[in-house]
Amino acid sequence: MYSYYRTNQAEIDQIAKALAGEYNAIQCYEQMANLAKNEEEKKQIMEIRNDEINHYQTFAAIYQSLSGMQYNPKQTEECPGDYFSALTAAFKDEQETVDFYLDIAENASSPYIRKQFKRASADEQNHAVWFLYYFIQNK
Repeated sequence: MYSYYRTNQAEIDQIAKALAGEYNAIQCYEQMANLAKNEEEKKQIMEIRNDEINHYQTFAAIYQSLSGMQYNPKQTEECPGDYFSALTAAFKDEQETVDFYLDIAENASSPYIRKQFKRASADEQNHAVWFLYYFIQNK
């Protein structure tokens, strides 16, 4: 991995933004799972949450290797209080994140970072499909 002395600040800032998004998703998806209409939906949302935890851990390690610092998470977004609104927000967020992660991958300073963000982008697209499915089921 590259040392933080050879990395540009824009990449570090983008990874910090990705970490903030993952942290917010982890918090909100736990709340959303508790609002789910049945056990199948709850189980799938918790699987999605576990993917987000894995992304967070991977991105945190990348952030530390590039910046020389640990990321300090804090929740910066409110989670919608009802299930339908939570599904809507989650779907939109996952879709926007796909493009954001592909942009990070495209400009990544190493093949490892590129691979991790491309993989996370594919996961986010999959999550969006699940949220859209549940959105339609609960409309």
